[in-house]
Amino acid sequence: MIIRILIALLFLAFAYVQLNDPDPWLWVALYTSTGILSAISAFSEIPRRIIQAGMLVILVWFFFLLPDFINWVKVGMPSITTSMKAEAPHIELTREFLGLGICALAWWWLGKKNSSLS
Repeated sequence: MIIRILIALLFLAFAYVQLNDPDPWLWVALYTSTGILSAISAFSEIPRRIIQAGMLVILVWFFFLLPDFINWVKVGMPSITTSMKAEAPHIELTREFLGLGICALAWWWLGKKNSSLS
């Protein structure tokens, strides 16, 4: 239960720092929903349909960013951490792809009935 609450707080913090992003509402919505569901899951089971719907959204979004991620790998994976400002398109898109990966893992974990981290 404590780990789920901590994860919820972490995702809510992720949502907060996205407010200065060029497309904040997409990311704020994703990170906030992940945080809220994590908090709810600390006290009750999340309905499977909600998890499936969220995973579907993440999967579709993931595939839109996949070509940019593959391109980043093909060009030798230049640093995406040199500065907080995304000076090249591959920096922002790769960070977004990896952020979606983190959310996908969280939603998958939330969908597990008997998580070892409960």
